[in-house]
Amino acid sequence: MSFQQQLELYPQNEIRQLIDSATPQRIDQALRRQRLSIEDFACLLSPQLSDDQLELMAGQAHQITSRRFGRIILLYAPLYLSNECHNGCKYCGFNADNHLPRKTLSLTEVEREARILRANGFRHMLLLTGEAPESAGIDYLEKAVKIVKTHCGSVSIEVFPMDTDGYRRMVAAGVDGLTVYQETYDADLYKKLHPYGPKSDYNYRLETPERAGEAGFRRIGVGSLLGLGDCLTDVFSTGLHALYLARRFWRTQVTISFPRLCAAEGGFQPNSIVSDRQLTQFICALRLLIPDAGLLLSTRESTALRDNLLPLGITQMSAGSCTAPGGYGDDVQDAEQFSINDDRSPAEIVKLLHSRGYEAVWKDWDTAFLNKAS
Repeated sequence: MSFQQQLELYPQNEIRQLIDSATPQRIDQALRRQRLSIEDFACLLSPQLSDDQLELMAGQAHQITSRRFGRIILLYAPLYLSNECHNGCKYCGFNADNHLPRKTLSLTEVEREARILRANGFRHMLLLTGEAPESAGIDYLEKAVKIVKTHCGSVSIEVFPMDTDGYRRMVAAGVDGLTVYQETYDADLYKKLHPYGPKSDYNYRLETPERAGEAGFRRIGVGSLLGLGDCLTDVFSTGLHALYLARRFWRTQVTISFPRLCAAEGGFQPNSIVSDRQLTQFICALRLLIPDAGLLLSTRESTALRDNLLPLGITQMSAGSCTAPGGYGDDVQDAEQFSINDDRSPAEIVKLLHSRGYEAVWKDWDTAFLNKAS
């Protein structure tokens, strides 16, 4: 069964009814489980969850994370290669209708950006593009990855969806991780938010993580852009998706991100507001659902919130981020995809982690691990 077929078993209205119908007693029952069912998970997303229950769930999430991951946080940096894009995503700063400086880094500029990130300590880099294959397609990405790989041990991509053969080329070039957000799992809303461009194909994007799993990625990340639609049903579907991938591609680590919609070029406003309390609840519930998943928190979030969420299940954080192509070497803020809210340097993040009893890890993987000793 594909994930698309599994998702069809959970219509949006039934998911919402399942979440809203959770009673305090049913939530208590879910919190006593050693392993959550998907129905238990729905209960833990309920607005009926009390402060006492949230505190209990947070404690459980902390204990699970400590047992599975210890007290380490993997640091990574996004490296934007291009902001050229043919998609009409209404919420994105790279929307083809937005008037902003468009740029695709030359390979020389890619080298410069990677050198800067390496000098700041990073050994795990996430390469990002818009969707304009004639400017930043698979051939370009292969060359960029090989350059970046000379400066770090682990490279992930967050780019346009590819077919399985395209992803195999990425793996062969040295990419070990893929991040792809479905944005929203509400198919009708998805069509409205993506009126034109390759990204308007909901099903093709939904099937992307499975093609990546078949291609052999070591890490696959999913998530929804919180605020686009009904956050409760989107988080439920994200959990369902991550659980499906973890079971089908059991050799691959699944990661989950929690991006909240923020201001972007074009003035798009969120359809719903996700509070700090809700975000905390979502993170804890997903940790209980999938104990081995990596949970990511980016610089979209504020300094104070990122600090406070550290003990509750987060295992990976970005630091010192720039969301514009060439932004580490040049001042190009007018070409950002979105604004960041935590502008601390990597060194400041490391200091914060150490003060909280955590160890900053710059890299948790290297292809050399697969090479036989000579």
